[in-house]
Amino acid sequence: MRLTIRRRAGRRAALLAVGAMTAGLLLTAPQQATAGPPNLLSNPGFETAGAAGADMPSCWSKSGWGDNDFTFATVADAHSGTKAMKVSLTRRVDGDRKALVTENTTCAPTVTPGRQYDLSAWYKSDTPDVSVTVFRRDTTAGWQYWTDLQNPPVSAAWARTEVRTPAVPPNTDKIAWGLSVYGVGSLTSDDYALEEVGAVPPQPACSGTAEECAKGKWEVIPAQNPVRSMHAVVLKNGKVLLIAGSGNDISQFNAGTFTSAVYNPANGSFKTIPTPVDMFCAGHVQLSDGRVLVMSGNKGYPSADGTIGYQGLKDSYTFDPATETYTKTNDMNGGHWYPSATVLGNGDVISFGGLKEDSTGNVTAEKFSAAQNKWLPMNEVNQTWSYWGLYPSMILMQDGRLFYSGSHTFGNGTPGTGASIYDYGANTITDVPGLRNKDERDESASVLLPPAQDQRVLTIGGGNNERNPAANRLTDIIDLKQPSPAYTAGPPIPQGLVDQGQGKRPQTGAEGKMFVSAVLLPDGKVLETGGGLHDRADPVFEASFFDPTTNTYQAGLATDPIPRTYHSASFLMPDGRVMSVGDNPGNGTYNHSVSIYTPPYLFKGARPQIASVIDTQWVYGDTQRITVNRPVVKAELIRPAAVTHSSDPNQRFVDLPMTVDGNNIDLNVTSNPNLAPPGWYMLFAVDANGVPSIATWVHLGGPSALAAAQDQPSAHEHAFADKLGPAKKNPAKRDSVPVPPSVAGCDRHYGTVNVCVPTRFPAEVKETTKARCDWLASHKYPKRLKVNGSDPLRLDPDRDGYAC
Repeated sequence: MRLTIRRRAGRRAALLAVGAMTAGLLLTAPQQATAGPPNLLSNPGFETAGAAGADMPSCWSKSGWGDNDFTFATVADAHSGTKAMKVSLTRRVDGDRKALVTENTTCAPTVTPGRQYDLSAWYKSDTPDVSVTVFRRDTTAGWQYWTDLQNPPVSAAWARTEVRTPAVPPNTDKIAWGLSVYGVGSLTSDDYALEEVGAVPPQPACSGTAEECAKGKWEVIPAQNPVRSMHAVVLKNGKVLLIAGSGNDISQFNAGTFTSAVYNPANGSFKTIPTPVDMFCAGHVQLSDGRVLVMSGNKGYPSADGTIGYQGLKDSYTFDPATETYTKTNDMNGGHWYPSATVLGNGDVISFGGLKEDSTGNVTAEKFSAAQNKWLPMNEVNQTWSYWGLYPSMILMQDGRLFYSGSHTFGNGTPGTGASIYDYGANTITDVPGLRNKDERDESASVLLPPAQDQRVLTIGGGNNERNPAANRLTDIIDLKQPSPAYTAGPPIPQGLVDQGQGKRPQTGAEGKMFVSAVLLPDGKVLETGGGLHDRADPVFEASFFDPTTNTYQAGLATDPIPRTYHSASFLMPDGRVMSVGDNPGNGTYNHSVSIYTPPYLFKGARPQIASVIDTQWVYGDTQRITVNRPVVKAELIRPAAVTHSSDPNQRFVDLPMTVDGNNIDLNVTSNPNLAPPGWYMLFAVDANGVPSIATWVHLGGPSALAAAQDQPSAHEHAFADKLGPAKKNPAKRDSVPVPPSVAGCDRHYGTVNVCVPTRFPAEVKETTKARCDWLASHKYPKRLKVNGSDPLRLDPDRDGYAC
């Protein structure tokens, strides 16, 4: 049975209490001032009968899906005129039913890509399980589900609901919509309207140089990062937690010197934080209350001769942003060096993969209970006994399943197609096809594209640290709303300049990058930045925007002047800028410089302002009112970053459909916790030129009853990904899988454990002592590396015990 977290039952009583008040607000809130042409719908009040023998009024059709018992009836209880439509569900297993504008050229209104439309209707309902559902006709692919926009509250009397669509996507010529009933109850509706929103705004004036307005601007701040941070977490107060642990420095590990720092953007200061254990290469995730759960870390470094590899801790801590201290939780069931960490719709956290205390691969799933504030015993967690590798990117889907995107760290991908869907409730893994070069997606980035409601995932770049080929330019996109999702090829990553030790040169051919960062921006684009051509070497200086609306890259942005490869991170700040930290090349050095990127949208004039937010404590399915100082076209919640090694599977951008009354805007909050897991979010409002406000922090959640409401229906579930192939057979119960000590791609026979001499040099390096030593020198490796035991790379021809 699929795990599906639903809206809590307790919300029904609350909605009955506030329904009349909310309906009153909506009655006074229609957007008349900016409304465009008159109503574009035909037969909006059901007054015109259908053709002879038809069982629905003209230009209306019965629609819906799933296993439910339902009735449609044209009734005399009308808001105006003599007819209205009543849709009832008397039994529901899944799915919905709705009266839908007929999807044909006569009835469905014509729309213009890039424009927005106000949808409104009068209704009465005895169930909160109602949503405004919109379909669009793609000029190539035909009719398809677009989005759910709003959950109108229960109302015994006639009430008006109104909501604005997002900008109509490219290649869309018509839309159809209706009010869906997806829980047991009845809905009567009448007097539908669809109106185009008013004039296109004027072009923005550039407030910077022409180059800044086109490409943005990078700056290196005066202060240096005081720690060798491997992990970055944006806290609910806007500060940034930077976790180093031992910082990939064995001397710090041997001394027991473990560090973190908190950066305060308000004054540019860093504060060093006592850190209890070596959180180097741990996992981390934001809990619903804003604490940061940090799991595992480094129990031990590889031995000098490479006979044993890294070893994972089973320790776990929470970091409290208010006190800036770590508090120990109970231990995990085993060590997990490089674990995944995904927050679920009920606030629990699930974790897979990594290395155990003995350097073998961990095959057990771990689950942190938000209600109990502890890791559950192994026998209380569903187990497939599968090995997911290191930092597997596990993204929560809209129905509670997990999508493994194929992005991971170190080596090859998982057996099979390299990407799969994991159903925790059924405890099954099903491969999905289409991921290209699945064994060269080491240190690729995967991101749930904006908005989360679209359920599309993008993977970017990657390589393979074992074979060390040139990193690739591949991007692949999967639409998880499809019945049988499959990756399709996206546009290649734009190329930039690469520095291979002899100065920067343009990239050529199929050269791309790994260790790439992907950052969701408030204008709905994705910034990709940083990365390197060969494992921990050869930084690439290039940045671009990926536009999910057009599936294209905007190349040629300003580039971070600091190399950002291994152990680097880039992430969105509440002011709309992007911060980048770290770089830990194979030669053992670390770059403490911090860069800040100001995107072009901040050079397009004054920013809109969120003047007020009535309530910062939000509940699923609610309508929340904000006031802005001037018109905006969209608003969204962006989950703050918790990123390491190109991986942040919890990063997401959740659209907030708007009901507009001048500068007062009602934001319609999703009823589905799987789309926006509980926690603190950055709320942005964005104008027509893509200029965002400074974020306001809001908390999304509900009482503990929400966690148990797994049988409540939810909007945004439309039988997506329900025609997968057969599930894979789970392995038999086992303790672990063998993992070679060289999994990190480093030959430990040379130098100290801080230094990573590649097990396999890039293909263009000849297999001679001179060529390899020249490569090490050009990449600033320490001179006279001590040889530990044998000399497999033939770097010590005079046998004096030192390489090169």
